[in-house]
Amino acid sequence: MRALAEADFSAVAASFSAAGFAVAEPADGILTVRRPGAVRPAVVLSVGVHGDETGPIELTAYLLDALAREPEQLAVDLMVCVGNIGAIRAGKRFIDADLNRMFRAERGTLAGTAEAARADEMIAATADFFAGAGPERWHLDLHTAIRKSYYPTFAIVPDLIADAAKARLTGWLGEAGIGALVQNPASAGTYSYYSAEHHAAAGTTVELGRIGTLGQNDLSQFADASRAMDRLLRGQPPLPAVCTPHVFKVAQNIIKLSDGFTMAFGKETQNFTPLRQGDEIARDGDTIYTVQQPEELVLFPNPDVRIGLRAGMMVVRVG
Repeated sequence: MRALAEADFSAVAASFSAAGFAVAEPADGILTVRRPGAVRPAVVLSVGVHGDETGPIELTAYLLDALAREPEQLAVDLMVCVGNIGAIRAGKRFIDADLNRMFRAERGTLAGTAEAARADEMIAATADFFAGAGPERWHLDLHTAIRKSYYPTFAIVPDLIADAAKARLTGWLGEAGIGALVQNPASAGTYSYYSAEHHAAAGTTVELGRIGTLGQNDLSQFADASRAMDRLLRGQPPLPAVCTPHVFKVAQNIIKLSDGFTMAFGKETQNFTPLRQGDEIARDGDTIYTVQQPEELVLFPNPDVRIGLRAGMMVVRVG
């Protein structure tokens, strides 16, 4: 676990290399493991895109360790990416800016940040990994949430994923015990949306529970997801769904336009808190964001983001 948090893949890499896999580390904190001459599902697992979200690092470390002890069981081509290494080491969410807003062509004033440079490394490694991949492509970007949520586990899924791949992904999310699925029609510069848009991957940002300290996370909250991930990596058929995720779609994005931006509710507001039509969401000078549908639920409210970035999204239930 500590080795993965420090982006040290040496023991795992040696095990897979000895078993005949093609192993590479295209950048610090990124490991690829391929079976030469075989067309296999290609899976990207990313963790630590936010440096203070340590639970998925622990989860992935245990999965990798188990597979490295019996490497012949790995049934997919695998890329593991530890995202914001500097922030993980510093125990911070980010160094200069949110890494999960950097996977876009236009970065504006964020172009010179440490996270922009790291995103470029991740983009190059991801493009190379998927370049020779077969048609079945996955990207599970694993997170934990800062705030409480009416759905402790949920996932953001890009609308543009092909139907068959989206059906496989939705089935996997149910197996992993994910309580809610949010259909997202537009990118906010996230890593998983980049993989879906540019590499036809079934990409998703998965929130697996609450944020915690490295080495002290309650791993029981990740049990269903861990089991589903292990079966995916070993090529085993999926188990029956633990639950059927409730389905939502994005109704509107709340963009911070200036330093005068304020939200109509406090930081203690839970994800998926319902608001009624006409309720104020936020105001920014002359711009007032209000609920447009009979009911909209708030997701990721954060007034402290940089100007020009999403300070929250509103969703409506569709299934």
